[in-house]
Amino acid sequence: MLGDASERDTVVKEIVEIENSQDENRRRRFLVTPEQYRRAEGMADERGMSLLGFYHTHPDHPAAPSAFDTDHALPWFTYVIMSVVRGQAATTTAWVLQESRKQFDERPLEVFSPKGQTAKEKSWQ
Repeated sequence: MLGDASERDTVVKEIVEIENSQDENRRRRFLVTPEQYRRAEGMADERGMSLLGFYHTHPDHPAAPSAFDTDHALPWFTYVIMSVVRGQAATTTAWVLQESRKQFDERPLEVFSPKGQTAKEKSWQ
């Protein structure tokens, strides 16, 4: 996810697809290599934006970070996770890993249409 971040908001302006580099259990695991990070950061720089984080799905599993996600995440990125239930998009959540790297904090998520109109708003407990 590329865009702009401030202390108050993170605004995703562009989504760049990155191929899953995980060899085993690709359906349940997603991994980004250091080279993929560098390429994504370069794309963001070229566009005058920042690399904000990553998104992935959890097929038939809650939209919450897994132990694998925690082990492979970095504290300064936002991670958007969409639960897919029986092949249909369900819940979407956003998370930031704590500096301790032990757990995530959930973040509010709003989705806007290209014209700036709120398409969907989700509030989290």
